[in-house]
Amino acid sequence: MKTSTDELLVFVTVIDAGSITAAADKLEQTVSGVSRALTRLEKQLDVALLVRTTRRLQLTEEGELFLERARAILAAMEDAEEAVSRHREQPSGRLRVDAGAPFMLHCIVPHVAAFAERYPGIELELTSHERMADLHEQRVDIAIRIGAFEDAALHARTLGASRRHVVASPAYLAARGTPRTLAQLREHRLIGFTAPAQANSWPLGLASLAAQASLLDETPATPDGFVAHPALAASSGETIRQLALAGAGVACLSDFMTAADRAAGRLVTLLDDALVAEQQPIYAVYYRSAALAARVQGFLAFIGGRLEAFA
Repeated sequence: MKTSTDELLVFVTVIDAGSITAAADKLEQTVSGVSRALTRLEKQLDVALLVRTTRRLQLTEEGELFLERARAILAAMEDAEEAVSRHREQPSGRLRVDAGAPFMLHCIVPHVAAFAERYPGIELELTSHERMADLHEQRVDIAIRIGAFEDAALHARTLGASRRHVVASPAYLAARGTPRTLAQLREHRLIGFTAPAQANSWPLGLASLAAQASLLDETPATPDGFVAHPALAASSGETIRQLALAGAGVACLSDFMTAADRAAGRLVTLLDDALVAEQQPIYAVYYRSAALAARVQGFLAFIGGRLEAFA
């Protein structure tokens, strides 16, 4: 290889700084040293990269092509250096994490203060989208989602798993009665999601004699789930949780959202004998990038260690 990375750095810095003098100051080199490095680079490539005038520098056509490749090479070198050093240095820089609002509120927010203490150099940015974020378009480094995931372009790491339970508030049950069968459940005010449709497939099946009474209903349950037809629907699981707490009806929610409410008696589980065993995987997805590796791996190791498998 004719060209060194030092010469590439000089060339890119001259372009970014706008002059040889400014580049020399930035690189802490002499003006003559920077000028010689540029001349040496052009001689090795046997092509003019810059047109020098008394007032400014202008890239030639070959210089524009070479600049693009030089930037890519230097970026790859920076990535490689961070990949090697990340085990002995504290991660730093901005890290953007996206998750659905319920997971963000119940599983990430409670641990942010401890994360900031452990990794003071990482600038954490949190966003919430209910559906899978386009990592490039929304400038997201890590997206956390629940359920099946397939995307060959992304790397996925399993953080845990969650079950769902059918729940209602004691006040609602006192006023409307407690459903004992799936047929009775359909007579209640069900709270569900506006989208996607599969979110309203509840993990209830023919698991007990009580549940088998639902076969008399015109829309029987299947081993794959009970299809709810919501009388009240919302786009956010957290909104549905608040509606259930307010006594607005019966909902089916992930355990990580309702664990504290169930422990405190604010919500009560229903039809546990008809509940189908279910484990919804919790994934963190991200692009492979050595430049982000230290921040990404630090966050995933930290948050993964604090998540329970809600079995």
